[in-house]
Amino acid sequence: MTPILTTAFKAARKAGHMMTRAAGNLDAIKVDSKAFNDFVSDVDREAEAIILDSLLYSHPDHLIRSEEGGYFTGSKSRDGVEIRQLSAAEVPAKPEYEWIIDPLDGTTNFLHGHKQYAISMALLHKGVLAEALVFAPEYNDLYTASRGQGALLNDKRIRVSNRIELPQCLIATGFPVVDQSMMDTYLAILKDFLAKTAGGRREGAASLDLCHVASGRVDGFFEFNLKPWDIAAGALIAKEAGAIITDMHGEGDWLESGDIVAANPKVLAQMLQIIGAHL
Repeated sequence: MTPILTTAFKAARKAGHMMTRAAGNLDAIKVDSKAFNDFVSDVDREAEAIILDSLLYSHPDHLIRSEEGGYFTGSKSRDGVEIRQLSAAEVPAKPEYEWIIDPLDGTTNFLHGHKQYAISMALLHKGVLAEALVFAPEYNDLYTASRGQGALLNDKRIRVSNRIELPQCLIATGFPVVDQSMMDTYLAILKDFLAKTAGGRREGAASLDLCHVASGRVDGFFEFNLKPWDIAAGALIAKEAGAIITDMHGEGDWLESGDIVAANPKVLAQMLQIIGAHL
């Protein structure tokens, strides 16, 4: 693990311990609604604070983009680190180092006592994904990747599945629950996949869905309208494990569009063919 990922893991582990403790008393957690079917809790905010403090203490010159609070930077002080939230006008156009973090991916799962949630952290260097970490506290599973160095699960190298026949493949996905404008198209695509594969899985945390592609637990993943913090870390981990990552048209703007498909090359081609027939 690179030194910068070691720093990230220390932050993720501390936030994860807080989450598992909080999961023992879910009724005490304050929950707000950001939008329809989009929730934020005190646990999300506390996890964000833990991660910001850890990352900016070690790297105060880095920019951090977080799901809950927007953009942050820091400066060292006598008492530790001073964290400053940036306005839109203050965000640099081309930062050298930018973290994209989701302090709690799978908030709805967490609030219902489901264990499928994670902390997702990705680092871009000059606009290119360079480092990634996804930590699932309930399972103590740590997925990491460094660009060009492969992907690891708990320090053991992982690879995507070698299945190439779509009827043998298990496909992960996510329902469009927040923005439902693509619902009819999505359901038509899902129906097609269920008729032509070994089955589908919807587990509610895109970062872990992508990590499951990386480890071969599922053979492919697709979802519409995600945010950068949902997919940045998991996508690099999947890519370093041998997956191809595209948007729904087979192009490379998945991080910007939020529409993503991930699988090994043979399966990806078949998935894109099914999806394309409905777009």
